[in-house]
Amino acid sequence: MIKKILVIHGPNLNLLGEREPGIYGNTGIDTLNSNIIDRAKEQGLECEIFQSNHEGAIIDKLHAARTTFDGVIINAGAYTHYSYAIRDAIAAIKIPVIEVHISNVFARDEFRSNSVIAPVCKGSISGFGFGSYYLAVQALAEL
Repeated sequence: MIKKILVIHGPNLNLLGEREPGIYGNTGIDTLNSNIIDRAKEQGLECEIFQSNHEGAIIDKLHAARTTFDGVIINAGAYTHYSYAIRDAIAAIKIPVIEVHISNVFARDEFRSNSVIAPVCKGSISGFGFGSYYLAVQALAEL
């Protein structure tokens, strides 16, 4: 049976390529998504991708994932630092979730170094640009 994974992009990630290119680069989300899907296929995984700027939509998607997917990769954006609701949704679904960030959150503003979701995630990957997502795909394939 082929493992199915879900990638969730949180707020403002729809603006990749436009938003702060010095931090996030010049490549847009469509290219990132295509690359993630290619990496997943290389690992023998089926991949669905979801993006929302809305906390409730992300929570609903996490809840639905518990019966449909074998694992989740999430870049919760700013919600990483304060959304206890997303944290609780991750804890509730009982499938592995890997937190990712494009930038090295520990080298930026102090508030970005605190993740309320990290304690309920299988692991966290940050600072490798889009490679953070690719490493997470590999990690889920190996779990």
